[in-house]
Amino acid sequence: MKKEDILKLIKSKKIKFIRMLFTDITGAPKNVEIPVSQINKALNGEIAFDGSSIEGFARIEESDMLLCPDLDTFAIVPWNKNSDVAQFICDVKKMDRTPFEGSPRYLLKRIMDNVKKTHKYIMKAGPEVEFFLFKKNGNNEENTTVLHDKAGYFDLLQVDKGEKVREDIVLNLEQLGFEVEAAHHEVAPGQHEIDFKFDNILKTADNVITFKIATKTIALFYDLHASFLPKPVKGINGSGMHCNLSLFSGKKNIFYSPKNKYELSKEALYFIGGILKHARAISFITNPIINSYKRLVPGYEAPVYLSWATRNRSTLIRIPATRGLGTRVEFRSPDPSANPYLAFTVLLAAGMDGIKNKIDPGDPINENIYELTEKERKRRKVKTLPGDLKEAMSEFNKDKILKDALGPFMVEKLNEIKRKELEEFSIHVTDWEIEKYFDIY
Repeated sequence: MKKEDILKLIKSKKIKFIRMLFTDITGAPKNVEIPVSQINKALNGEIAFDGSSIEGFARIEESDMLLCPDLDTFAIVPWNKNSDVAQFICDVKKMDRTPFEGSPRYLLKRIMDNVKKTHKYIMKAGPEVEFFLFKKNGNNEENTTVLHDKAGYFDLLQVDKGEKVREDIVLNLEQLGFEVEAAHHEVAPGQHEIDFKFDNILKTADNVITFKIATKTIALFYDLHASFLPKPVKGINGSGMHCNLSLFSGKKNIFYSPKNKYELSKEALYFIGGILKHARAISFITNPIINSYKRLVPGYEAPVYLSWATRNRSTLIRIPATRGLGTRVEFRSPDPSANPYLAFTVLLAAGMDGIKNKIDPGDPINENIYELTEKERKRRKVKTLPGDLKEAMSEFNKDKILKDALGPFMVEKLNEIKRKELEEFSIHVTDWEIEKYFDIY
C-alpha cells in the first residue's frame, strides 16, 4: 500500500486511533497507540518509544527507538465496536534509522533476503495453532484453570461450547484478510485449533501475532480466557503449533519432484536433513519456556523422537500426502509460546544448511516410534528432543549455524532471559512438591 491510499482509507473510515504493533524478544505483542492526528508522523517512521522498558531490548543509556510501520500490514481492527481503530505491524529501528539487531522481525527479514539473494528461494509456512479456552471468575474477572467444555476431537455443539467463539474469531480474521482453512475442536477438553493458509514466512509470522491478539480479545467478549500455554493442564494433550514449510522459486514449489522417490526433490530431503541435524538446538527457540517440555513427552501426541516419515504422526517431521504446489514438510514440535519471527528464522537457517551441505535425513520411519523398543531405537540411531529448557539452551549454544542466524545481540539477550527464568524456577516451591513431600517430611 502507498501512504496516500492509507490516508484516504483513514479518512473515509473515520479512524480515530492507530495501534503501532511490534513484539519483544519473547514474542509478546506490544503496542503504542497514537491518535490519528499523528498519522503523518507515524507514516514517516517518527514515532519514538523507550526500548529500555521492553524485555531484552536495550539499556537505559541507549533506549530511544523508532517504530517504522510496514505499510502492507495496515488493517482496520474489526473487533473494535466503533470500528475506529486501525493498526500497523512495525519494524523497530535505532534513532539513526539503522535496523535494531534485537528486533525479531528484522532478523527474519535479514535471513529471508540472504536466501533470496543466494538461492532465489522464498520459504512459505502454514501454522496449525492450538489454544485452550478457560472460564473466568465472574465476580472479579480473574482467569481460572477451569476448562470451558469437556468436548473432544471434531465435536459439535452442544458438547463443543467453543464453536461460537471460534466462528467469531474466524469472521474477524477474514475481515483482516486472513484465508482461514479450518477451525475445529481439538482432542483435549477446552482445546481448539484454527488454521490459516500458508504464505511467505514474514507474512505468516505477522499473522500469528495478529491471530493471538484477536483470539485473546474475542475470548474476553465471551467471559473466557484464551491461553496459548503449551501445557496448561496435566494429564491431557498440550497445545502445539505445527509448522508446514515449503520452499518456492517464483511459482514453483522446489520440494516437489514427481519422478523421485516419495515425489520429493533432493532439496526437500536435504532440507529435512538440516532440520533433523539442528532439531535439538531449534527447540530452544520453538519451545522456549519451561512449560514447553511438559508437552514434549510420550503419550500426548507430541513428538519426542528425531525422525521423519511420509505418513507417520509419531515422528518429528511428517510429509503430508498432498503433492504439487502443496508439497511440504510438517515440523511438529513447535508450540504457540514461540516467537514466530525467531522460529522461522532458525528453521530457515537449519533447512538451508541441509541444502548447502547436502545433509542426508536417512530413511523414513513409518512405524509407530513409541512402540519400538529402546534397543530398536538405538539400532536406528533415533535421538530425542531435549528433556527440558536447560538442555535445549545448552544445545542451542553449541550450534553455530543458529547462533549466526540470530546474531550475537539476540543470542546474548535470549540466554540472559532464559537463565533468569531457570533460576526463578529452581527456587520456586511447586504444588507438586507440597503434595508429594509435605506430610512425609
